[in-house]
Amino acid sequence: MKIKIKPKKVSKKNFNKFGQIIDTSKKKYFKINDGYAKRYDNLGKIDTSIKKGTTIVSIFSAKKRKFPMKIDMMEKHPLGSQAFVPMKETSFLVFVAPKGKEPNLKKVESFRIPKQTGINLNPGIWHFPLISTKNMNFLVIDRKGKGNNLIIHKFKKEKIYLSK
Repeated sequence: MKIKIKPKKVSKKNFNKFGQIIDTSKKKYFKINDGYAKRYDNLGKIDTSIKKGTTIVSIFSAKKRKFPMKIDMMEKHPLGSQAFVPMKETSFLVFVAPKGKEPNLKKVESFRIPKQTGINLNPGIWHFPLISTKNMNFLVIDRKGKGNNLIIHKFKKEKIYLSK
């Protein structure tokens, strides 16, 4: 089986089954710091409490990917959500599939995440690891704790390619 996937523009509606878009467009805020800052709250549903996990904040230093890119595996984190927020003004890609025992190749999707935007993947969503279009850092919010929170599925016969 050979599959070619081209990323599509992300929207709140088409990404909702996988998680949330983290951005400030059309979001309510309140002024803080004597009006020198705006505070936007509740931009994603961070869920790390399964099996008494705790929330951690990390920085992933990602290398730029080359395209077309072979997708040879997917992973999921059943015990917690995972948020990715670029620390530079750039877009990045995500390659996802719905929850399930293994990735359903008939339901895989890829999205282009625009500048000034991050994403939060719901617990159990299959995804390819971070797909950066530049050498850069990402702020990552996810779970630390007991239990197996990383399940990897390797594709053996499938030939899956992601274009830019």
